[in-house]
Amino acid sequence: MSDNLPPCPQCSSEYTYEMNALMVCPECGHEWVPAEGDSAASAGAGERVIKDAVGNVLNDGDTVTVVKALKVKGSVSGIKAGTKVRNIRLVDGVDGHDIDCRIEGFGAMQLKSSVVKKA
Repeated sequence: MSDNLPPCPQCSSEYTYEMNALMVCPECGHEWVPAEGDSAASAGAGERVIKDAVGNVLNDGDTVTVVKALKVKGSVSGIKAGTKVRNIRLVDGVDGHDIDCRIEGFGAMQLKSSVVKKA
């Protein structure tokens, strides 16, 4: 039965099953369309593309510029537009915050890619 079904792309479980047009993993609960899951596995499912506010692809170690003023909790002054942020790291953050960085005067924080542009 599971000989011809693909393994789960998230947890690699071999106990997947079909439910209507979807494939389902009973171990992690992941659901996917079989054609998308197979092509993603062959193309490197772990790779994600994160783009900045103007559509440039961001990579780890890039330098970015903040494009709009940001309020920071616990700080009287926020981050001004035009602030350069060096050596960013791309992460799977919470609530769309997908850039982990250190900003001078503020310390370590996470930013959304929609508020920065590649320098």
